[in-house]
Amino acid sequence: MDDKLWTEVDRFFASTLLPDDPVFEETLRSAEEGGLPPISVSAPLGGLLHVLVRAVGARKVLEIGALAGYSTIWMARAVGEGGSVVTLEIDPHHAEVARRNYARAGVDHVVDLRLGRALDSLGALEHEGAGPFDFVFIDADKDHYPEYLRWALRLGRPGTLVVVDNVVRGGRVLEEGSDDPIVAGTRGTLEAMGREPRLVATAIQCVGQKGYDGFAVALVTE
Repeated sequence: MDDKLWTEVDRFFASTLLPDDPVFEETLRSAEEGGLPPISVSAPLGGLLHVLVRAVGARKVLEIGALAGYSTIWMARAVGEGGSVVTLEIDPHHAEVARRNYARAGVDHVVDLRLGRALDSLGALEHEGAGPFDFVFIDADKDHYPEYLRWALRLGRPGTLVVVDNVVRGGRVLEEGSDDPIVAGTRGTLEAMGREPRLVATAIQCVGQKGYDGFAVALVTE
């Protein structure tokens, strides 16, 4: 088994289970043409985010890390009439590409993209009383993941679902005491989720076109 096989299986899942919508292909193409890193979620994970948002009836979604807007579009199409997605992005060029993609997908009226450092934007959202959010997707700079998790709790409510991407990192999450801030941030987030009495959480390993990685899911209970 290798990356080629995993990618082919991902493509089979996408072609069999997910809608045939050129908007998603155009979004990924715009990211490539714009020189953005190829780190958007896979199509099956985008579909899972869509299913989860709909399953919990989320009307207010918070996304930390917009990139080209691929995952945002999946969630924006799930919140329903009157729903909204607030997404945070630090890079102006990424934000510009994402905004064009939101308009192309017809979800720009649903998405509120906040440009700037995520921790600053999260503080501003709290000051505005923008929460509580029903669903939070964390997929940004991994060294700040523990802080993003704390903000998810502050801006959430009992019943909020929190999804944290890229928690396996090819198995490097096992490296206790790593001096790599990405590994340390990822591992620290999982440890915090396990200690937090207000969360019920689990994590899943995945293989696919993105290689060997995984995600964590947590439910805010109180």
